[in-house]
Amino acid sequence: MRKVVEPQMELGELPIGMIELDARSRDDIPQILRGLQHLYTTPEVRAEVFAILEELVPERSTETGPEKVDVENGRPGMSQWNLLVLGVLRLGLNADYDRIRELANEHRTIRQFLGHSGWDDDTSYGLQTLRDNLTRFTPEVLDRINQVVVRAGHRALKKSLEDGLVGRCDSFVVETDVHYPTDTNLLLDAIRKVIGLSAELAAANDRTEWRQHAYHQRQFKRAYRRLTRLRHSTSQDPQRQQARTVAIAQACWDYLAAAELHLQRSAATGAGVAAHDPANFLLLQQIAIFSDHARRQIDQIRRRLLEGERIPHDEKVFSLFEPHTEWISKGKAGVPVELGLRVCVMADPDGFLLHHQVMERCTDDTVAVPMVQETHERFPQLHAVSMDKGFHSPSNQTELRQIVDTVVLPKKGRCNREEAEREADPAFAALRRTHAAVESAINALEVHGLDRCPDHGIDGFRRYVGLAVLARNVQHLGAILRRQERETEKRRRGPYRKAA
Repeated sequence: MRKVVEPQMELGELPIGMIELDARSRDDIPQILRGLQHLYTTPEVRAEVFAILEELVPERSTETGPEKVDVENGRPGMSQWNLLVLGVLRLGLNADYDRIRELANEHRTIRQFLGHSGWDDDTSYGLQTLRDNLTRFTPEVLDRINQVVVRAGHRALKKSLEDGLVGRCDSFVVETDVHYPTDTNLLLDAIRKVIGLSAELAAANDRTEWRQHAYHQRQFKRAYRRLTRLRHSTSQDPQRQQARTVAIAQACWDYLAAAELHLQRSAATGAGVAAHDPANFLLLQQIAIFSDHARRQIDQIRRRLLEGERIPHDEKVFSLFEPHTEWISKGKAGVPVELGLRVCVMADPDGFLLHHQVMERCTDDTVAVPMVQETHERFPQLHAVSMDKGFHSPSNQTELRQIVDTVVLPKKGRCNREEAEREADPAFAALRRTHAAVESAINALEVHGLDRCPDHGIDGFRRYVGLAVLARNVQHLGAILRRQERETEKRRRGPYRKAA
């Protein structure tokens, strides 16, 4: 049985609108909770948010495929409002699940927002419960809630959109949770998984050939370390250089031979079990995936180290566990390379994030038009957009002017007379000067969780980014409301108030 929020209050439970937050606190939690409180207590905003949250219904697997569960039957589950509160707190505080569990079970004010009274309510949240429920968000649902939050923020600022809305667009890299990739350590990862999964498969079928799998993993890692400790000699003595080269080649051959041996033993184990058994089928699929990774790395190590070939960039994989990871070099000082995905964001001058897009296998100039088009569909008042030179292309200049009235998109390289006059226009220059403020919004996202994504898979990456954008807007809304309340209180007390 699933509900957006529990309609019947319990004895001792405090309505969310009456929960008092510390006005003097400068911590992040009161700001986030104040933003959530505004969403809950503003009738039109609450109606929109709750209508979207009703779509977060869990699914169950059936013979015909996944289907929605009946929300009217079954045991009580976490309400969708509680999911929103805990999800926003997780990203707004840049916290892991352990800290969110501690806050949900021990933080008095947060428990009040979750609908738990302070008398005899001993409701406790388990770690796996939080993991399973917070992954029910989808990027589409988060994006729609984010639009509601942005409009609520504009109303809180008493901002009139009749004059139009200005967007500032830029991209940055969100790192994935991976180690620095090399051909040799990627092969180590693949063989380690092949050995572990093969041992699990053998144990499930009462086979004994992998009873020493932990020893085999240690031995293979020692072969990896012997190879990585060797370095090309810097000595000027030709004999020493040749001896070191021979040692590296021999260690490489030993490393690859050990990998081939483990792959052959794993294939023999897979051939000796019943593939039609569902448990075996899943393990065999995983073994096949990591075996393919291992064979690719063996081929690339042989070509690069032994044959001196240069491996094309398109053939490289930078993580076995997060295959969507890209090798990104933006030329920033002190940051030679970043491992992750680019994320493009559109911010307005008030600090709210209007829209975002995860950029897979694409660059800034390829997402410029879709980004502006989608933002304009969500916020038709958008009339001006500023971008940096990385988004420039001749076709982008033409297509963007068909979407919005003013496009601040500097050209790469030398400008002709017409382009120079356009960039010298006072309106163009004014928006270009203020474009750098988008870096403040990006920095706020990185500080509040979007520097590195700990969630797995591309779906988890998209969900994590969407939740980070929503959490940032909710916190920004709460900060605005708290500032307005302090200013109201200051005016009410007058100029001759006593010192606190």
